[in-house]
Amino acid sequence: MLKGNKLYSIFTGACPVCHEESMYKEPNPYKLGHIHDMHEKCSNCGSKYKIEPSFFYGAMYVSYGLGVAVSVATFIITYVFLSLEVLTSFFCIIGVLILLMPVLMRLSRNIWINFFFSYKPKSDRKSVE
Repeated sequence: MLKGNKLYSIFTGACPVCHEESMYKEPNPYKLGHIHDMHEKCSNCGSKYKIEPSFFYGAMYVSYGLGVAVSVATFIITYVFLSLEVLTSFFCIIGVLILLMPVLMRLSRNIWINFFFSYKPKSDRKSVE
């Protein structure tokens, strides 16, 4: 349903060009030993995921933004809505960030790569070798 939309690739980790294959060898981000394992290129359309060495260093900036957003949301929920003390709210922020670290890491990579690639329908793309 969402194929052809960048959000589909971002939330599923699918190839940003064809949306047919996962970029990651291990679909579960909580298998921490394989969290960074990615395919070199898409077996469906041939798109190379790492455009250059150290390509995903830029994802650190995206990860920082996601971390700040999650921290602010956690603080608002715990301090404003649940009326917890400030120190308890900060401990909750730390806990949530630790629990969501693998998901935020992959999400930031997905967002970063989607800055540089766009979806192309099968009729518009040529196989990249």
